Amino acid sequence: MPKPQQKPAANEASEKRSPVRNIEIDSDHDGQRIDNFLISTLKTVPRSLVYRILRTGQVRVNKGRIKPSFRLTEGDIVRIPPVTVPTQQQVRVPRSVIAEIETSVIAEDTNWIVINKPAGLAVHAGTGVAFGVIDGIKEVFEDQSISLVHRLDRSTSGVMVLARHRKAAAHFHEALVNGHVSKHYAALICGVLPKPQTVTARLLKTHPTPNENQVLVDQVNGKKAVSHFRCRETGKRFCLADVEIETGRTHQIRVHAASIGHPVLGDERYGDERLNKSVRRTGARRMFLHACQLSFPDMGEGSPQQTHIAAVDPDWLDILDL
Repeated sequence: MPKPQQKPAANEASEKRSPVRNIEIDSDHDGQRIDNFLISTLKTVPRSLVYRILRTGQVRVNKGRIKPSFRLTEGDIVRIPPVTVPTQQQVRVPRSVIAEIETSVIAEDTNWIVINKPAGLAVHAGTGVAFGVIDGIKEVFEDQSISLVHRLDRSTSGVMVLARHRKAAAHFHEALVNGHVSKHYAALICGVLPKPQTVTARLLKTHPTPNENQVLVDQVNGKKAVSHFRCRETGKRFCLADVEIETGRTHQIRVHAASIGHPVLGDERYGDERLNKSVRRTGARRMFLHACQLSFPDMGEGSPQQTHIAAVDPDWLDILDL
């Protein structure tokens, strides 16, 4: 007699049914939208399911139905219905990467962690990337509530801020939206920039493949983007430029630099392959873009600005002599 088919063990381990939960809102979530609260609480649940249980009235606040835009108040009781929750796989970060992240910490306090992100390290896991900075930081500080508040490309190094709690994250986001975060980058660019130049080319993000971003200059359909370039030191074929950005579009500096004929050295997507190859022969295999300074308003009314600096690698200056 044939044996009945068993449900694969992988499926049994990959999801579970959660019980009904009644959660009292604390001060850390006061003012947060209910949809964002659910997304952060039900970390592995698809957003489509979060909005479905909201839309169908299965989520209640103080026993009443609410809309996704409803803002929570300290003391509210949120009822979350039973949902099928995919089990979150534990991210394994190599010890060598943990050690690298530990030594990259520039500053920390009760609200923020500031690091000098190494080039080549992604900020979060994704297609083909098993772990990121955020996974390493959570392990180093043994704190799962730490969150990303802005991003750097995998190939970009430099100052990066992480929030230690939700209110800090919301504070930083508000500062970004209101233009109160100042960002300066250092870039080795191809050619010599004769004078300071402001680039205002509008940028359009496209998706050649589902997991790939490609950014184009599109003055009609693109979004506003402003970058200020100034040459600090000049070499034979390259110059070390200071770049201040007013907006933070995907690949902004890289596309703006290429649009004025001075692409970032080592940029494999928008750069000059001939010059990139000549520098790779020296053993330099990175993209030469570095977030060297970031300033933002600290928490609390009347609090001073926080400014954090990470100098470029001295080896960069050797490239100017090539």
